[in-house]
Amino acid sequence: AGSRLQHEYVPSAHLSAACTCLAWAPAGARQPPSKDGPQRKKRKSEVGEVDKQLDILAIGTAVGSILLYSTVKGELQSKLDGGHDSRVNCVRWHQDNCCLYSCSDDKHIVEWNTQTCKVKCKWKGDNSSVTCLCISPDGKMLLSAGRAIKLWDLETKEVYRHFTGHATSVSSLMFTTVKPMNESKPFDGITGLYFLSGAIHDRLLSVWYIRSDRKEKNAVMSFAVTDEPTFVDLTVSEVKEEPVKLAVVCRDGQLHLFEHILNGYCKKPLTANCTIQIATPGNDGDSTPKPVPILAAAFCTDKQSLLLVYGNTLQPIIEKVSLNTSESHICLVRDIQKVLSLKTDAALTKVKTPVVNSDTKVLVPGIPGHSTAVKTPASGKEKKKNKRKPGETEESIEERLGALDIDVSKVKTPGGLPQTDSFAVLLVQGLESNDAEILNKVLNTRKENIVKNTVARMPIHAVIPLLHELTKRLQGNPYSASVMVRWLKSVFTLHASYLSTLPDLIPQLGMLYQLMESRVKTLQKLSRLHGRLFILVTQVAASQTVQDVPEVNQTAKLVYEDDSSSSEGSDDEMIADKDSDENWDEDEEKEEQSDEQDMTVEKEINGDSDLEPENESEEE
Repeated sequence: AGSRLQHEYVPSAHLSAACTCLAWAPAGARQPPSKDGPQRKKRKSEVGEVDKQLDILAIGTAVGSILLYSTVKGELQSKLDGGHDSRVNCVRWHQDNCCLYSCSDDKHIVEWNTQTCKVKCKWKGDNSSVTCLCISPDGKMLLSAGRAIKLWDLETKEVYRHFTGHATSVSSLMFTTVKPMNESKPFDGITGLYFLSGAIHDRLLSVWYIRSDRKEKNAVMSFAVTDEPTFVDLTVSEVKEEPVKLAVVCRDGQLHLFEHILNGYCKKPLTANCTIQIATPGNDGDSTPKPVPILAAAFCTDKQSLLLVYGNTLQPIIEKVSLNTSESHICLVRDIQKVLSLKTDAALTKVKTPVVNSDTKVLVPGIPGHSTAVKTPASGKEKKKNKRKPGETEESIEERLGALDIDVSKVKTPGGLPQTDSFAVLLVQGLESNDAEILNKVLNTRKENIVKNTVARMPIHAVIPLLHELTKRLQGNPYSASVMVRWLKSVFTLHASYLSTLPDLIPQLGMLYQLMESRVKTLQKLSRLHGRLFILVTQVAASQTVQDVPEVNQTAKLVYEDDSSSSEGSDDEMIADKDSDENWDEDEEKEEQSDEQDMTVEKEINGDSDLEPENESEEE
């Protein structure tokens, strides 16, 4: 009733595996079936009266063993081993004979004798893993499901009926009626009953009808919900005209209520009579209401009111709600923060302020929204200062920092720039008060070192507000964006581990992703353009240097004049001419040779090369 934790079982870590499913043992003798478990966990309890004498809890584990735990004694009573060699998916108690049924990923169903802790019977239930079980109201039949659903006769362990089931593995199975609707024929305990099934990743819950013949294997009707069902509870219809009430909690945190008289086939999926959501009021500080996920819901004994479990799985809030189902959509406003914060505030009032000397520096842990300094005994003078007379001017920041007992000489360096520790303080103040002046002063720093140290020293709770501020500034002019990117880089490198723990990280950073993508879109085109321009510019530069070369070489660097006769000079000229002629000839020969080579290559390619290419060149 007070939604407080009543009992906690922590298995010793090295001895046991993770808990995968659980079920309460029925209390004592057989009682009329009802399905309202108060602190029921994520699994559906079996059909058995759930009252205060509940004691034994069967816990299936990931390694295949089953633990029987006594909540009254607070200790393990026994351990069932040797039945499964893989993860246990579901455990169910028999109403009468204290038998326990379990199914596993190893495709088998096991019937246990809980008195002797031995396997009573084991049989193969499916070709793939069996994920869910349910015992019939009379205790003679057992439903099992992997993807297809089978109805077993518990005496002979043979399949009595087959149903098509779901495309994915079934997560919940339960009977919705105790007696058949048409009472003309004698009742054999199973024919004419309806049962319900839900599967993972499937937004339809199906209702199946057990016929006397084996003809029909498909569902007779289905209920449509918004997301995969995580928790299903229902009121069993015991009289003919009584409708079945169904409460389905989805993975998206909504609760859907259905009310329907089961009377044969219905083609279209039925939609919810009422959908319930819970949200925060969204008034203080945060203007937008936030959804609060509903974790589970169960009908109370009167079949009218509901128990809702919502909030956080570590500290859930349990509340009884009586419903007016005339409205199709109900949103309950609950201030979860207040419920949770009251507990923390109570603890904070016990803090004692120590007596401190005036020359010591006190470091205070920053609580989000409260960065207060410890008052020292010597702060009497400052108190007087604060009470200003109308004529006085306001105190300077320096004096205020002095009052906060931060060493002023450290804040101001000879260069006039504040150091990183005060930058971190300023940044947090600017983000909390949304002061543009302080933020501009801090965020327009271009020095990598200062940016890194500031981000490293700022408290964790300021990371998200800083990211929002940077996102806002990135949308501004490109100059500011280039500065903000440095801050972003250091925030992501230094606080990556904290950011990865946030559940709503993607919506928080969505705007930033979009901004980056839109900026990077043009990068490819820009780099192509840059490449082309670069080629053009280098070509132009190269052609200019080529033109400049002959002009430079036209003037002789050295002129050597000889006093010899003119005839010798003419001889020299002749020799030079000859040389040049010879060079010319050589060049021609080279060209001819290269032409010949080209021709031979071409011929070879065409496939008609001569056997004697040398002769050919001689002839040419």
